[in-house]
Amino acid sequence: MNFGEVTLGHYLALSLLLFLIGLAGVILRRSLLVVMMSLELLLNAANLALVAVGKFHGLPDPQVAVFFVITVAAAEVALGLAILVAIFRIKRTTAVDQMASLRF
Repeated sequence: MNFGEVTLGHYLALSLLLFLIGLAGVILRRSLLVVMMSLELLLNAANLALVAVGKFHGLPDPQVAVFFVITVAAAEVALGLAILVAIFRIKRTTAVDQMASLRF
């Protein structure tokens, strides 16, 4: 084995690390903006794993799926930031703990 060789395991380990960092951000952080950024990190970790598996197995399908995930994630960010701005105008905070009063 050559030390300069990057294998599928390296990509999957990096993807797992990114996923765990994003998951920790979603669970531990209280700012809605940081939670949204952590969700994007989760999606990017999944995208990295899909592209890596597709590259090492010679499949083009995961790359097409990643394209659609990135498209949906961009729409999710735009909608999420619009909601965040609206909530900030009402509550003057982005803390998740303060969002309980927005229920029906």
